[in-house]
Order: sequence, then structure tokens, then C-alpha cells
Amino acid sequence: MDFTEQKVKDLKPAATAVSVEGPQPTLGRLDDQIAWYDAKSRQAQIRFKVLKAVVLGVAAAIPVVAAFDVPVYVAGILGAIVVFVEGLLQAYQYRQNWITYRSTAESLKHEKYLYLARADVYAGSRNPLRLLAERIEGLISQEHARWISSSRRQQDEDEPGEESEEDED
Repeated sequence: MDFTEQKVKDLKPAATAVSVEGPQPTLGRLDDQIAWYDAKSRQAQIRFKVLKAVVLGVAAAIPVVAAFDVPVYVAGILGAIVVFVEGLLQAYQYRQNWITYRSTAESLKHEKYLYLARADVYAGSRNPLRLLAERIEGLISQEHARWISSSRRQQDEDEPGEESEEDED
């Protein structure tokens, strides 16, 4: 299962967490989405920081190992570990996901507090709950579009040598 399928699977419970007949399914979905983005942001942050610490620690160990009477291949192995872990960081974009998910979680919280206080755009709205639903779905759609764009851009960077017909002219 790839990341997109997992993300869609993770979103499905949020859509059904509160019954449509219930008084405020929008708030249930909003709370579920805030929790999802918060958890995924925290998870990406931890992974980024742990892997970056590994890179720094192993990279710092290379000159120390080289200074001692240790077989040369040990420094080579440490260098390979640095390259491998940096590759993981680049491939999975933990830092970017951490920032994007945190931003989306905070935007969703902001909308919730504005709605609950009936402030800003909700103050004069005839149907603030409908407006909340539209705005939170817009935020989620924007984040998803940014994620797709970032994934495509990353995929394009990972596939060098493929030129479009325009580039050949």
C-alpha cells in the first residue's frame, strides 16, 4: 500500500466518525482531521529529527574513525550510511510533511476557534456551520493538492534524463 492509499484509508474513518443525522457532523470531521494532521505532523517531525541525528552522528564519526588505526572500509561503511539515510530523508520528505501537516492542523484549529466564537467570516453568516464545512474542506483539499504537487515534483527530480519534446527543439 503506497502513501496515498494509506492517507485515503486514514481519512475514511474521519468521514464516518459522526453520523450524518447527528447534530454537527462537520465538527466531528473537523476534530478528526485536526487529530489526523496533528499525529502525522508529530510522526514526521520525530522521523526527521531521528534520521537527521543519525546522519550528523555518523558523519561526525568518520574523521574520528579515520584518525585511529581502523580499517579503511569502516569509514567507507559510515559514509555509505550517511548517504543512505540522507536518501531516506529526501525520498520520504519528512521535514516537508512535518511542516505542511503542522500548518494544516493549525489552520483547521484556527477555523474551529473562529467558528466557535462566531468571529471573522462566521459573525455575519446566515449558516455558519455550512460555511465551516466549506472552509475546512477547502483547507484539506489545498493541502492534498500541495502534497500531490510536491510528490510529482519529487518524482520528476528522481527521474533524470527524461526530456520532453519541447526540450529537444
